[in-house]
Amino acid sequence: MFSTYRPEDVTILLKDITGQVKPMGTKERERLIQGGRHYSEMLPIEYEPTEKYLKAYYDALGRYARITAEATASVSEKIYGQKGKDAVLVSLARAGTPIGILIRHYLQKRYQATVPHYTISIIRGLGIDRNAMDYILARHKPENIQFVDGWTGKGAIQRELDKAMQDYPLVSPGLAVLSDPAHVAEKCGTHEDFLIASSCLNSTVSGLLSRTFLREDIIGPEDFHGAAFYKELMNQDLTYQFIGAVEREFPRSAEAREKEGSGQGTGMDEVLRIARAFGIGDINLVKPGIGEATRVLLRRLPWKVLVYSLKDEERLGHLYELAREKGVEVVEYPLQNYLACGLIQSLADN
Repeated sequence: MFSTYRPEDVTILLKDITGQVKPMGTKERERLIQGGRHYSEMLPIEYEPTEKYLKAYYDALGRYARITAEATASVSEKIYGQKGKDAVLVSLARAGTPIGILIRHYLQKRYQATVPHYTISIIRGLGIDRNAMDYILARHKPENIQFVDGWTGKGAIQRELDKAMQDYPLVSPGLAVLSDPAHVAEKCGTHEDFLIASSCLNSTVSGLLSRTFLREDIIGPEDFHGAAFYKELMNQDLTYQFIGAVEREFPRSAEAREKEGSGQGTGMDEVLRIARAFGIGDINLVKPGIGEATRVLLRRLPWKVLVYSLKDEERLGHLYELAREKGVEVVEYPLQNYLACGLIQSLADN
């Protein structure tokens, strides 16, 4: 275990690459990614969270801990209703890992079910970690596996799972998430677009692990995909502070219910409409959903932020503030599935 996650909460099927990869700054990474280099071949510099990051995080946690807990309860009930105590949670690192732990804790408290939980890597365009899948399938029945992530944006990870599971026909590619505004997940807590506070921070709310990494000079054919451990940020680790804050809001009883969002069509349909409206040729520069928009402002090179309303201070106030601090234009736009959408700067002409 090379993280701050407790061993009983999750088995991490990742190779420790700490110290083997030199992290890059945001603009350098962005230029390389837009030039065609795969994002999984690089690691970003991860700084101690600034006051701005922490303010956004604590604000989101205060506003959304209860709906996060209710969504956790709802999706957990769906998992238990289908798979019972035989469920095997497989969360997608890194954003899915704390969500998998929340689901595991809910099932323990509600049903006294101690379900296994693994976290593995899946990378857009490159697929799932086959060595990790083989490890899990050597120990569990394929029909018991339940993939877990935090939320859906464009639905890219669900499509990646659909493709990857063609090689594992007895494993369902269906994804369980808390928030599914893209309307693509098999199980969700809600289709409403809401801010999961963990999306506001990097490793410091994800067991001090980096995003997953895949490059053949470091990851061999028998290795799991890689991740680095940021031990130097130990004093800033909020992983279990986040998990605990949500758990304290778990409802005493819950049903497998869904609150319907107001979305029309899939998330990808809306992303394509946005790309056409703003003359964007690469849909990877369109990041729909309140969580993704927040991450664009905090981690990427933002161009604009689209919001369904310029007056929703309660749900979007942190976005308005972050956009003001970064000098980013906020545009009211008739979003259908999402509360907000971040647009990343194109560096092609720079």
